[in-house]
Amino acid sequence: PVTAGSIVVPYGHVIGNEKWRGSELAQRLQGKVRLIFEDGLGLVDFHLSNRTCILLISEADLVAGDEFKRRLVKFRNASSLRGIVIVEKTQISDQYYSGVQKLVVLELGMVLLPVANQGEASQLIIQLVSFCVREQSRDRGANPFVRKQRSQLAEPALLQAVQHIPGVGKAKALLLLQRFGSIHRLCNTPISELEQVVGQTVAQQIYTF
Repeated sequence: PVTAGSIVVPYGHVIGNEKWRGSELAQRLQGKVRLIFEDGLGLVDFHLSNRTCILLISEADLVAGDEFKRRLVKFRNASSLRGIVIVEKTQISDQYYSGVQKLVVLELGMVLLPVANQGEASQLIIQLVSFCVREQSRDRGANPFVRKQRSQLAEPALLQAVQHIPGVGKAKALLLLQRFGSIHRLCNTPISELEQVVGQTVAQQIYTF
């Protein structure tokens, strides 16, 4: 069960799964964000304040087998929260990465962000938390329909994910997200449509990736 789905997380706070207490990741988050540990968060590792949550797949999870895949599929089927998958991509786990990419991005339509270690993962979480705070202060009292569209396009995790495609910088990533709206749609777009946005060479790189 995604037991923390009903929890309202205060802005600037992160609710962490008890299993991460004492980890390098938790130590690096301390002092940068307000981290509160909860037991029984179910499938989720960290909850942020805009109905976004982090599912973290460690190097050990990848090497151990398919349990992490079952967890991701269960989360996708059971939750209306916005899930971001952070995966430790190291020399040891690199061979498994393309399988994870296919499952997370193509089959589940979720955002996937590779990191080299728990230190990088903590930096990413801190960036996402500060984005949540900026989004809330900027949009207080704004038109809710405009807010939804703008926050979706400007979401840093989504932008970063698209920028991992060879040949795609920030400007092209923004253009692609404005045109197609999601990574899932981007992955299923024919080359001819991609060419209209980014040209023939980059369109081919995106399609191949």
